[in-house]
Amino acid sequence: MRRLALELPFTPPLAAEPLRRFLVAHAVPGLEHVEPDGTHLRSIDTPGGDAVVRLDWTRLGASVLPIEVQLTDAADEAFVTAAVRRWLDLDADPAAVEAVLGADPLLAPLAAARPGLRIPGAIDVREVAVFAVLGQQVSLAAARTFAARLVDGFAAPTGSGLRRTPDLAAIAAAEPESFRAAIGLTRSRAASVQTLAGALADGLDLADRRALLALPGIGPWTADYLAVRSGDRDAFPAGDLVLRRALGIDRMRDVVERAEPWRPWRAYALLHLWTGAVFA
Repeated sequence: MRRLALELPFTPPLAAEPLRRFLVAHAVPGLEHVEPDGTHLRSIDTPGGDAVVRLDWTRLGASVLPIEVQLTDAADEAFVTAAVRRWLDLDADPAAVEAVLGADPLLAPLAAARPGLRIPGAIDVREVAVFAVLGQQVSLAAARTFAARLVDGFAAPTGSGLRRTPDLAAIAAAEPESFRAAIGLTRSRAASVQTLAGALADGLDLADRRALLALPGIGPWTADYLAVRSGDRDAFPAGDLVLRRALGIDRMRDVVERAEPWRPWRAYALLHLWTGAVFA
């Protein structure tokens, strides 16, 4: 594999610690590896084969993030760079976001405490969708265990020691009871994962909210969460429990009304409230 040292520019500031902690907490064994010093490795499926990205947060500059990339095909450099920028929200405009959110009395101190907060994106949003359904109604630790089993059973190994993104068609085609037992899911959850995997393998566009909600086991929260991770900066899961607690509001209609002044950056407001709850 070819090794490259790249520098990815971004508009400062960048609140690195919340982003790093989110990525570590959601890292899927097999697809990702976090070393004891905090260095984060992540596999990426590319048109020319496989790639591995290495993030060393200690090398973060004022306006540049250095990364190391291993590529099977040098022609995939632009593909990998775009994927990492999307994953880490490096194209954000913090000043534009904070001009809106900083005007809100609730969000202003949160924005001041973590200027340049980024939204964790997705290397492959289809993968995030499958993992999101796997993790519904269980702890984050259990969700990572399920995801690791899925990767182990349905993701091809690479030369780096990590694995590729799970094979959606293979997941959908697996014998249902064997699949359920291998991952450790309930029958209804296993059926939801296999149905979603099949729809994605057939070309389901996750931006098609109506089609997504028509699938078993996919509700409004999951659809909105995937929109956030896909790059919709105004996506807003108004029914989220942590969000409602942070706002002190129970009715979803009132949550939506409270968030109107935050447009078109409601997803960043959500991340500030989530992060404030985690770091409190």
